[in-house]
Amino acid sequence: MSSGHDETPPRPTRRSFLKAGGAAAVSAGALGARAVQARETTAAARMSQSVEPFYGEHQGGIITPQQSHAYVAALDLRTEKREDIIALLKTWTDMAARLTRGEPAAALKEPGDKPAADSGEALGLGASNLTLTLGFGPGIFTGNNGKDRYGLARHRPPQLVDLPHFNGDQLLPAKTGGDLFIQGCANDAQVAFHAVRQLVRAAYGCAQMRWGQAGFLCAPQGETPRNLMGFKDGTGNPRAQDAAQMKKFVWATEESPVWMRGGTYTVVRRIRITLEHWDQMERGFQESVIGRHKYSGAPLGGKHEMDPIDLDAVDKDGNSIIPDNCHVRLSNQALNNGAQILRRAYSYNEGTDFYIERWPPWRQDTEYDAGLIFIAHQSDPRTGFIPINDRLSKFDMMNQFTTHVGSALFACPPGVKPGSYIGAQLFEA
Repeated sequence: MSSGHDETPPRPTRRSFLKAGGAAAVSAGALGARAVQARETTAAARMSQSVEPFYGEHQGGIITPQQSHAYVAALDLRTEKREDIIALLKTWTDMAARLTRGEPAAALKEPGDKPAADSGEALGLGASNLTLTLGFGPGIFTGNNGKDRYGLARHRPPQLVDLPHFNGDQLLPAKTGGDLFIQGCANDAQVAFHAVRQLVRAAYGCAQMRWGQAGFLCAPQGETPRNLMGFKDGTGNPRAQDAAQMKKFVWATEESPVWMRGGTYTVVRRIRITLEHWDQMERGFQESVIGRHKYSGAPLGGKHEMDPIDLDAVDKDGNSIIPDNCHVRLSNQALNNGAQILRRAYSYNEGTDFYIERWPPWRQDTEYDAGLIFIAHQSDPRTGFIPINDRLSKFDMMNQFTTHVGSALFACPPGVKPGSYIGAQLFEA
C-alpha cells in the first residue's frame, strides 16, 4: 500500500544530468583556471625576484642567459671635463648595483625641491633578472674633430675601430654611433626600460641621449629564440658556458689595453626587415636564403637543430645542399678563418611608416618598421664582425629583405668590484 511518497529516488532526466554535469565541469574548470593562474602568479613572483649579480669579473648581460626584453641606448658626451665623466660613472655604478637588486635607483626621500630619486614606474616589480652593461664609443677617446678632450686617446684600444661602410648600408645618423652605451636586459619590458631611463636621467648636463631602442624575444625555456623572419636565431653561437670558447671569441685578450682585459667589444646594428616582401616567399625559398629548415632549425640536409653543417654536401645533381650564397654558409666560421661572435640579438617593432625598397620591384608602401637589433660581443671586431659582415653584405641572399639603418661599436670594460666603478682602470691608467 502506498504511503503517498515515492521511496525510490527519481531517475534523472537527460536535461538535469547535462545541467549537473555542466555545473560540475564549470566548477572544475574554474578551479583549474584558478590553479593555473595561481601557478602563473607564483612563477611571475619568482621571476620578478630573480637577481643577476652586478659585481663580478665580467659585466652582466654578455654571457648571462638571454632575458626576454632589452633596451639599448647611446649617449653623446656634452661635458669637456674628465672629472664629470668619472662622477657620472661612479653614479651609474651605484645605481646599476641597486637596480639589478630590484631596488630604486637611489634611496627614496620625502618630497623636496629636487627631482625624485627614482621615476617610480618600476616600483614593486622586482629585479626580473635585470642586467646593465656599460660601454665606451670611439668618441670618448677622440671626439670633437679628433681633439683629445679627456686625455684618453693613448688608451684607445686598437680593436675599437671606426666600422667601415658595408655594401648596402643606409645608416641614419640619429640611429648610429654614440660616446656611451647602456644595454639593459630583463624579463620584464618595463624593468629594462626603467633602468636605462634612470641612468639617462642621471646623465643630464653631462651627456644626452643619441638613440634608444627597445627589443623583445620569446622562446620556450632552453630553446633558441626565433626572429621575425620565423627562423631560430643564434643556433651557431659559441657556448656561453664554455670558458675556453668565451676566452677565445668573446673576452678581450692580452692584445687589448690592460683596462679592457676581461671586457668585450660590442657591435650594435639596427637591421630593418621588409616583412611584407619576405612573407610572400615560399617556405622552400626562405630556407634556401637562410640555409636551415624553418620549423626544426636543422641545417639543410640535417634533421635536428644542432646537427653539424656539412658545407661539402651535394644533391644527386652535384649542387650544394647548403647554397653558396645562403646566410648560414657565408657566416660559417669555416669560411671566416675560424672566427666566431656571440650573437645576443632582439627583435624590434616600431609600428608602421612609409618605406621605399632599394631593390626590385621598387615598391613604395606603408610597411612595418620592424626587424632585428643585432648585438654581437667579441674579442676583436677586426677579425670577428667586420670580415664576417663584409662577406655577408656582398653575397648574402638575405640582403633582398634587410637593410642596415643603424650601427655602433663600443668597448665594454670588465666587471667591477664593490667600492670601485665601471671604467676605473681606464680613467686611473
